[in-house]
Amino acid sequence: MNNYETVFILTPVLSDAQVKEAVEKFKKVLASENAEIVNEENWGLRKLAYPIEKKTTGSYQLLEFKANPETIAVLETQFRRDERIIRFLTFRQDKYALEYAEKRRKLKTSKETGKED
Repeated sequence: MNNYETVFILTPVLSDAQVKEAVEKFKKVLASENAEIVNEENWGLRKLAYPIEKKTTGSYQLLEFKANPETIAVLETQFRRDERIIRFLTFRQDKYALEYAEKRRKLKTSKETGKED
């Protein structure tokens, strides 16, 4: 199993509930392919670098997971079929990207625990 990271942009006209529903759909696709989700982040509504389909903002989502290479084809087919997805990018993490992602997650969790004190 390889480590992968996928970022996808959802159309900005969706409500929070619809965004969560879309993310759950893709998590179920991964689960059905026996992938293990390592991390999930909602980056929120952000301005796009250039207009896509006449939209200037989008809701960014990140999923980090461990899966077999065949799973990526299934996931990306689902991305292409879903009209709520504006853009997506999936890549396999090398050892350096994996180390960086782990450091970023640790930093994020330490900041969150620091806020609670």
